[in-house]
Amino acid sequence: MFSKIVAFGALLAAANAGLLGHGHAVSSQSIVRHDEAHVAPLHYAAAHVAHYAAPVVAHYAAAPVAHYAAPVAHYDGHDTYAHPKYDYAYSVADPHTGDHKSQHESRDGDAVHGYYSLVQPDGSVRKVEYTADDHHGFNAVVHNSAPAVHPAPAPAHGYHHY
Repeated sequence: MFSKIVAFGALLAAANAGLLGHGHAVSSQSIVRHDEAHVAPLHYAAAHVAHYAAPVVAHYAAAPVAHYAAPVAHYDGHDTYAHPKYDYAYSVADPHTGDHKSQHESRDGDAVHGYYSLVQPDGSVRKVEYTADDHHGFNAVVHNSAPAVHPAPAPAHGYHHY
């Protein structure tokens, strides 16, 4: 019986509970304008007007316009660029971060040959040899070395849970 009274009291309290508002919002705004100059205004007096005779208007004939033919660009179908040829190489060996990589590339005309290599996280070395030309397109051959062999961890002596 006691639980029925408590349940009825809770129902009565929920029915009489009003919506609690969030209170009145307070908002303020302040506008600061700096329209006035920061220096004292300067006052100028009008200059004395002198009366003189009107200036003489002279009429000149316009200079003749010279007409020249525009230069004609001559294109014989050949580019004037130099033959592209270069060799490029770099390598990084950072023992602190473990970053080891290198690249070499050479170009002669429209044919590019090169390779790049890097050490993978498992210790293996990946080397990619590539060629690119107009006839065969881009071709890459990937070589991977065997992963580095790490020694097995020594058995830990301590607590064993069976």
